[in-house]
Amino acid sequence: MNKTTNLNFWWRWLVAADIIVIVFGTAQSLLPNLVRQGFSLMVFGSATYMESFPPDAIRYITLAHAIMGAVMIGWGISMMYTLFTQFRSGEWTGWVSIAIAMTLWFIPDTIMSIATGFWQNAVLNVGFILMFAIPLAATYKSFRAK
Repeated sequence: MNKTTNLNFWWRWLVAADIIVIVFGTAQSLLPNLVRQGFSLMVFGSATYMESFPPDAIRYITLAHAIMGAVMIGWGISMMYTLFTQFRSGEWTGWVSIAIAMTLWFIPDTIMSIATGFWQNAVLNVGFILMFAIPLAATYKSFRAK
């Protein structure tokens, strides 16, 4: 695999990972009940556990999921723009922009997930970060060499 083919492979990987971020954010915003049930299953071992919360708490959790989803959509679209412009043209700033965005999300989100006892979210975070860290690590030298 030559250098251009290699970069194209990793670029496509990042685009696919970013699409997953956008789709996940869209699901949080448009399917908040389903997402709440998914998180309830992941965290409490029961898709219906959160349904036992007071109605105000359920509404607030639904709102929080919808807001986080909207933020993820915006973040994903912003990263997609970077991927199709700076990253695609091999600019170091494109690589750095994606790396910084992922790092500054991962560290506080994961620390707070663990600190509040929701380690399951930290595990989910590891899956998300790996989708980006693997291609970023694989392309680091190519971008840095320019």
